[in-house]
Parts: sequence; C-alpha cells; structure tokens
Amino acid sequence: MKVLVLSMALWSASLSAIPPWGFYAHRLINRQAVFSLPPEMIRFYKYHLTYITENAVNPDRRRYAVKGEAEKHFLDADVYGDSAVYRLPRYWQQAVEQYSEDTLRAHGIAPWSTYHTFLQLIRAFELVDTKSILRISSDLGHYVGDIHVPLHTTKNYNGQLTGQYGIHGFWESRIPELLADDYEFWVGKATYLEQPQIAIWDALIRTHEAVDSVLQFEKSLSASFPENRKYSYEERGGINTRVYSKDFTHAYHRLLNGQVERQMRQAMKMIADLWFTAWVLAGQPDLNKADQPDSQQTQEENYQPIEELRGIRGHDP
Repeated sequence: MKVLVLSMALWSASLSAIPPWGFYAHRLINRQAVFSLPPEMIRFYKYHLTYITENAVNPDRRRYAVKGEAEKHFLDADVYGDSAVYRLPRYWQQAVEQYSEDTLRAHGIAPWSTYHTFLQLIRAFELVDTKSILRISSDLGHYVGDIHVPLHTTKNYNGQLTGQYGIHGFWESRIPELLADDYEFWVGKATYLEQPQIAIWDALIRTHEAVDSVLQFEKSLSASFPENRKYSYEERGGINTRVYSKDFTHAYHRLLNGQVERQMRQAMKMIADLWFTAWVLAGQPDLNKADQPDSQQTQEENYQPIEELRGIRGHDP
C-alpha cells in the first residue's frame, strides 16, 4: 500500500512539473487575449483577469481526472490518412456518421469540442451568468491554445515514432519558459468571426502544416549537436529533472524562426476573436450588469487523478 501511495505521489508530481503548453504558456496566452477585447468587454475581463489567467490550466488538471476530457486537447489528424486534415468533416454529426463517435474520441476531438465550448459561451453570455462566462472563457482559451500546438495534431505527438521522445514538452513548455519574455504579444483588436467553426479548423490546419518542420529541425539539430550539451538538469517540484539545455533550446528556436512565438500570438488573437464573437452572437449583453464576485482569489478545483486514465496521451518527459 505504501508503494502504491508513493508511486501515485511521484506520478502526480511529474504531471505538475511540465504540463502541456506549460502552465506558464497557457496562463500567459489567456491573460494577453484579454487586452484585445473591445471597451464593452474589457472592463469585465480585466476585473476578473486573475481568474482568467490562473484557471487557464484547469482543463489540463482535468485530463487525468475526468473521463472524456483528454480527447478534447488533440486531434491525431494523420490517423485518417495523408492530408486528412483538409478532408475531415467540419461538423460533429457528419464526422460521427462517417467514422463513429468511439473512433473520433480515440483519436482526439479538439476542433469539434472547441466549437462546442464556444457555443456554451454564447449561452453563458445570453444568461449574463458571470461564473459560467469566466469558467467557459478560461476553458475555451485553453482549448484554442492547444490547437495551436503542432504536436497536438499528429499521432507522432511526442516524437515516439521517430526516436524523438520528449519533443512535445520541449516545443510547448521549455521554449516559451526560456524565451517568452522576449516575445511581442500585442496582436491587435478582436474581430468578429463570420464562421467560427471553420475558423477553428483553419487554425488547426495551419498548425498541422508545421508538424514536419517541428520534427525535422529537431532531428537535424540533434545530429549535429554534441550529446553532452543537449541536456542539462534543473530542479522541478523538488525533483532533479533532465531538460533540454539552454544552448540546444536557443539553437532549435533559431531554426524554427520564431514559430513558437507566432503560434502563441495566433492563439491569443483567436481566443479574443471567439470571446468577442460569442458576446456579439449573444446579443452584446451589458457585462457591467453582471454579478461581480470577488474572483481575484483564484478558485482552482482539486482534481484527483483516476488510475485508469493514467498515461492517456502522456507526452511529458
């Protein structure tokens, strides 16, 4: 029994050490999206900025604790064949009729579920339900962030098929943690999306098109980089953890030519666009009349891992 408790504790610690997009990146993306909102919305969102920022990570906290959550974060588009990302049905019911719901969920439902979360936000705005607006806005920001990560769109999600295990956490966590302070994150004002469901798919397609460069540049760099300089060790959560070295990270970042920054910027803009579009479609309710609970104190839920969900799409080093 003691061994089981210890193993579960170590597993929980490893999950919190380097989560997808990194807790740092998800929080930063949600926070920056707020500043693209129009005056009619920004006062409300800025008042709840701490909540929007801190709760950006809640979907990741649920990944191993809530059944049906993990598949919302990815789409293994290449499972369906070459160039399938261009041909997959854009609408959920059509996709179910063509592939079955079990098949879709097994390989990820990110674009469809992201649109469903968007529809939930419209309803929350219609009701001027502050708690729901904040919760769903935070979740939607997270899912939009995920569809801007190239390795969330492929069955080779952690380089496990090409001998590049660990590249997932490298691209989406290590790089922004080291370099995001130098990124430019003003992305302009939110704009109304005429076809939000198609816009979500277009974003995922652009993301998927970057998969080859993400993998090939890392492989070519690894072939020329001294092995003893590729990794280093840092303390994370009280554990001495092997990470990609700063030198290797900077070299990879240069090869990608700002790709991580571009993807973060595009995620921020799409989040603001979707929040704004949902508000418009809800009739542009007066958010100044919404209840103003003290959300400055974050209220992250304590999700307990479910043993049978352990390892689902696990990709952290």
